[in-house]
Amino acid sequence: MSFLDRLRPGARERAPEVASAAGERLLAWSRTNGGEHPDDVVAGTRDALHLPGAHRVPWERVETADWDEESSTLHVVEVGAGRAEHRVVLGEAGLLLSLVRERVTASIVLQRHVAVRGRRGFFVIARRPPAGERTVSWTLRHDAGVDPDDPEVRRAAADALDRARGDIGAD
Repeated sequence: MSFLDRLRPGARERAPEVASAAGERLLAWSRTNGGEHPDDVVAGTRDALHLPGAHRVPWERVETADWDEESSTLHVVEVGAGRAEHRVVLGEAGLLLSLVRERVTASIVLQRHVAVRGRRGFFVIARRPPAGERTVSWTLRHDAGVDPDDPEVRRAAADALDRARGDIGAD
């Protein structure tokens, strides 16, 4: 039994072909269960999560990835203003869930909560891809009820970003 066979269920089934960037190697995968294309695959490489429909999400662009064991559903939310969401029902998750957790966590360089009003405020988050240029990307995730356009919140965010950049030595 090969290394790839041990990473996924159905030990003798051949690993799927995944459209990936040059040099990416399949680390874990699972077939989907249901939906429009029940034989689609969700796969993880060192650099990205590959979802059905040839949708590649670099690990540093995954804001959250949650697992609902009861429905066997992986729910992925991407970083950014649009915050694209993906819900995929998996046949057997195998080591894919562990890989998702490890790679998303590894992409986080800094995560800090800044309170603006009482306990409410925002998170300053710095993320970096696992390979390549490894440029740090910065995002703010505001708590419920915190208006990102409020001048006080904007000032606090600018100050927090400056401090965080200094803390990790980033420009």
